[in-house]
Amino acid sequence: MGEIPLAPMKRIIKNAGAPRVSEDAAEAMREVLEDIALDLARKAAQLSKHAGRKTVTKDDIKLAARE
Repeated sequence: MGEIPLAPMKRIIKNAGAPRVSEDAAEAMREVLEDIALDLARKAAQLSKHAGRKTVTKDDIKLAARE
């Protein structure tokens, strides 16, 4: 089971213009987004550690997203 609920995945896909969304499509979207989020969080954690901090900040996330 993923960390992100399926309902928001379905809403995102519908907001993109899909009239209907299968359960499989929502699950695939969740898997992809969780992979991206985990990678981003790892990069942000590395940036905070490099800066000598234990706390990940908003700036760490934004910088990690630009890389």
